[in-house]
Amino acid sequence: SKATVSVLYWKSKNMSHRKFEQPRHGHLGYLPRKRCRHVRGRVRSFPVDDATQAPHLTAFMAYKAGMTHIVRDLDRAGSKMHKKEVCEPVTIVDCPEMVVVGIVGYKPTARGLRAVSTLWAQKLSDSMLRRYYKSWYAAKKKAFTKYTSKFEENKEARETMYSRIEKNATVLRVLAHTQPNKLKLGSKKAYVAEIQINGGSMADKLKFAQGLLEQQVTVGQVFKESERCDVIAVSKGHGMEGVTHRWGVSRLPRKSHRGLRKVACIGAWHPSRVAYTVARAGQNGFHHRTELNKKIYKMGEAAAKCEKGNATTSMDITEKHITPLGGFPHYGVVNNEYVMLKGSVPGPVKRVLTLRRPLAPQTSRAAQEQVNLKFIDTSSKQGHGHFQTQAERAKFMGTRKKDIQNSA
Repeated sequence: SKATVSVLYWKSKNMSHRKFEQPRHGHLGYLPRKRCRHVRGRVRSFPVDDATQAPHLTAFMAYKAGMTHIVRDLDRAGSKMHKKEVCEPVTIVDCPEMVVVGIVGYKPTARGLRAVSTLWAQKLSDSMLRRYYKSWYAAKKKAFTKYTSKFEENKEARETMYSRIEKNATVLRVLAHTQPNKLKLGSKKAYVAEIQINGGSMADKLKFAQGLLEQQVTVGQVFKESERCDVIAVSKGHGMEGVTHRWGVSRLPRKSHRGLRKVACIGAWHPSRVAYTVARAGQNGFHHRTELNKKIYKMGEAAAKCEKGNATTSMDITEKHITPLGGFPHYGVVNNEYVMLKGSVPGPVKRVLTLRRPLAPQTSRAAQEQVNLKFIDTSSKQGHGHFQTQAERAKFMGTRKKDIQNSA
């Protein structure tokens, strides 16, 4: 028929052979697919320093709370959805303040960066000191005790270190930790990370870092609404997984001997070994991953500081907070400042995420678009949620037997 001829013509015109169009399954750039040695997402590259800007931090650590969806008008000229409503999934990231506890300067060498000096704050919290011990209750808790006791005596030595950093270092980073006591994670041990300071001269950077010592840093000091950020995290672990799900290879025909969720041929007779490029079963998930250019849809205030609710929009004036009815599944209530990111991010809920300022300049039309939310969904995530607030639910359900018993 004419339809068959047209399909064959299209295939011959657009596809040379399947072995060229789809030569393999899975990306070899992410090998080895093994469990990550650490849970915290590590920043392996910071944005390029620009001395014309004011000194600023380039990363922040936060915790994944869960997902919901929003409605907004798309403002993207040229798109078919321009000036139309779109419904998009978003991730809510809980962002309690971080505490700066140290300063470290680096100088370049032939073998990479080398530390010039490291200075610590006088007061260090227990949550940060727990990072130095495997068993806190059995430990003698001696970390930094000599340093803090002789802090005033070593003032001249610290000034010497500051001058060494200003003279020799080209890269300045602060040591900052999270505050797990502001969350209900079941974990009391803080995550500690180096955060690079970009902008200004080395003297400006050092003055900026000294002003942050022992101070709390909010996510609003690092990011702004409608900007983009990179998310670095360890993905959700799935344990030992078969080759079909792990690499996405095709299943064999139904009547295949000894199973069909396999790779039929794992190599030629010679060379008499299996190549590393062949898809095999093994560990799936719990890998270190970086997702680039995630759009920041909203920077929400802490629930206690916001009178009208931190999920209220210009179109939806209902006073409500970002936490859905019944809380985020397996997480709970978001009481701190939060960041709303477009789409999904790596890792399960409660996992620590590292948000980094984007490496590349964001010049595209989508990157520069200003986001104006019309509606944020706060219905229950434990089923088919119908109500946005408890008041709306009570109005619909009316007086119940439970309410009478509680009031009695």
